[in-house]
Amino acid sequence: MLGFPDLQYRTSPIGGVGRCKESNRLASSSLIKYPVVKRAGVDEPSALHFQSEKMSLMLTAENHSIPLSDGNRIPIIGLGTNGDQQTTPKGTTRECVKLAIDVGYRHFDGSLIYYNEHEVGQAIREKITDGTVRREDIFYCGKLWSIFHPPELVRPALERTLKTLQLDYVDLYIIELPMAFKPGDEFFPKDKNGKDIYHETDLCATWEALEACKDAGLTKSLGVSNFNRRQLELILNKPGLKHRPVSNQVECHPYFTQPKLLEFCRQNDIVIVGYSPLGTSRDANWVNLQCPPLLEDEVLVSIGKKYNKSPAQVVLRFNIQRGVVVIPKSFTPQRITKNFQIFDFSLTDDEMKVIEGLNKNFRFVELLMWSDHPEYPFHDDY
Repeated sequence: MLGFPDLQYRTSPIGGVGRCKESNRLASSSLIKYPVVKRAGVDEPSALHFQSEKMSLMLTAENHSIPLSDGNRIPIIGLGTNGDQQTTPKGTTRECVKLAIDVGYRHFDGSLIYYNEHEVGQAIREKITDGTVRREDIFYCGKLWSIFHPPELVRPALERTLKTLQLDYVDLYIIELPMAFKPGDEFFPKDKNGKDIYHETDLCATWEALEACKDAGLTKSLGVSNFNRRQLELILNKPGLKHRPVSNQVECHPYFTQPKLLEFCRQNDIVIVGYSPLGTSRDANWVNLQCPPLLEDEVLVSIGKKYNKSPAQVVLRFNIQRGVVVIPKSFTPQRITKNFQIFDFSLTDDEMKVIEGLNKNFRFVELLMWSDHPEYPFHDDY
C-alpha cells in the first residue's frame, strides 16, 4: 500500500521516460478455485494453475497461503504497515505486528518510505525469539522506492531494507511504482520551485538488477506494484528474462474490482495483491473523496448481518474468494483481530455476483500529483 500523507496534488516537470530499451467460488466452503490457463510452450503446470481442470485450495486461519509462480507461497491476508509518521506514536507498529503474529497473521507488507521498518523487524525478531514463529513462517514484502530505479542503486536499496529490518532476506521485493524520481537523499526530490523531479529510467534494466538480488538470496520472490498491462508486458517480454514477476500490488476492492487486470494477471501467473482493500483513509491530500466510504455500503452491511460479520470482513472475504491477496492496514488492535476472522464463513455465488456488481471503476488512490509522469500507470484502461 502506498502512503503519502504529506503530499499535495500538483504538477511536476517531466524528466524522462521509464521505458524498456530492449523491447518496446467458493459456494459453501473455504475453497478458492483458479481456472486453468494453457500457454504455448509450457508443458508443466505452473504453481498458480494446476494441470487438472480446476485447482482448489482449502484456506484456514492456520493454513492460508497460496502458490506463487516461482514455487514459493504467499499468505492470502497480510497486515499493511503504512502509517502517518507524524501521528503514529513510536512503538505502535512494533506492538501491532507482534499482536498480529499472535492473532495468526504471517504476512507483513512494508516499505522503506513508511519509516517504520525497524519496528516491523524488531517485532518479527522478538516473536521468533520467544518461539511463537520461525523465520520461515513469516512472509515480508519490501519495496523498491522510485529514487532507486537505476540498476546500480537497486541492491543497495534492498540491503538498506534488510539492515533496517535486521533480517537476512525478504520474501518478496517489489517495484513500488513504475515512475522513477531523481536519485538522491530525498525520497520526494523537488526543484527550487517545489516541483517533483522525475528521472529517466529503464524498467527492464531495473528488473535485471532485481533478478541479481534474487540470485544472491536477498529476496525469495520478485514482483511489482501499480503496474498496468503495458508496463507488465515490458517485463514479461524482456529478452533474456530470468525471473518473472510473481505479483502485482494494486488497489482492489468492491468499488474497484479490476476485472481486466485481474484476468490478465491470472493468464500470466501473476497474483494480484490488493492494497486499500477496505477503501482507504479520508485524507484529501492524496485520496479521491468523491465516492462515499466503501464500508458504509448498504449491500455490504446487509450481507454482513446475515453472517454476523462486519462490512470490512465481508469485503476481505470477497477478495480472497477471488484469489486476491489482501493487506488491510490497521494500528487498532480490535480491527487487526477482526480483519483476520474471515476463514469461518463463505459468500455464496450469488453474493459474490452482487458484490461484484458494486464495481464503480472508482480509484481512491489516484496519485494525480504525478499524472504528468511519462510512466504514470493510470491513464491506461488497465
